[in-house]
Amino acid sequence: MKRRSAASIIAALVVLSFLLTAHVQAALPSPKYTAVESDVQFRNKGQTIRATLTKPEAEGTYPIVIIFHGFSGQRHEMPVVGTDEALFQRTARVLAEQGYASLRIDFLGSGESAGEWADTTFSGQISDALAAVDYVCALDGIDPSRVAVLGLSQGGLVAASTAGRDRRVASAILWSAVASPTSTYSDLLGADAVTAGLTGGADDLVTAALPWGATTTLKGSFFRDLYMVDPVAEITAFKGPLLVIVGLNDTIVSPQPQSGEVYLVYHQGDEALVQLDADHMFDCLARPEKVDEAICATVEWLDNTL
Repeated sequence: MKRRSAASIIAALVVLSFLLTAHVQAALPSPKYTAVESDVQFRNKGQTIRATLTKPEAEGTYPIVIIFHGFSGQRHEMPVVGTDEALFQRTARVLAEQGYASLRIDFLGSGESAGEWADTTFSGQISDALAAVDYVCALDGIDPSRVAVLGLSQGGLVAASTAGRDRRVASAILWSAVASPTSTYSDLLGADAVTAGLTGGADDLVTAALPWGATTTLKGSFFRDLYMVDPVAEITAFKGPLLVIVGLNDTIVSPQPQSGEVYLVYHQGDEALVQLDADHMFDCLARPEKVDEAICATVEWLDNTL
């Protein structure tokens, strides 16, 4: 696959920045390739990370998108209503049909990967993400100069940080990305849990109730990272193109669109903001067309930047 010239990218981005704020395509694009999916694994810090690699059935080399799930999630999470696919599975299929490989991972301690959930921290997940960049850049058929990252919610925080730290990331897409960790997790976990996590030891366990009725247990090291990792500061080091997609009805990362716009304020380079009439998960449990709007905007962005 050929890379676009700098002039054509700039011209396309000027048009795209207008189109993304004015109209978002809802119908998925017609497939160009067949998607081929396989489970893979790689290691970080001596532990095994499980992942799913989805590729277009095509000759030559192709770009790749690394996909990061959100808080307490995993790579197969969240069914898309009215379909037989999960959110990231549907995204990966459409990307492959348009000529983009993807790798969606389970962070250590999540899904099928090794480790314990209680050990989760932002720093640990960013380390996993950087290991994923290493992994994809060594794969046969992948163009290491055309690597993008896509993160949802906490995965968006990870994607922003990875883009800022690793120059191999050529394009970044943030879906409902956490921008202010202290604010988001004080609301999500409760101020008392955050205080307990900060005042106890790094290995002390804190159990918190989540808004949807579940509970989660994390070590104090997670809560310390609320103040040690700043994704908006991280994005200042990323000079590549940045797409931010937000749901205006998001009650997890809020307020919107301001929580998404702050990334653009501190990012220098080509960028665009897509605002959807949707919730934090782009209404995947209620309106599949909203998920498809996010996927279509993502594909269009990659077509013009990667």
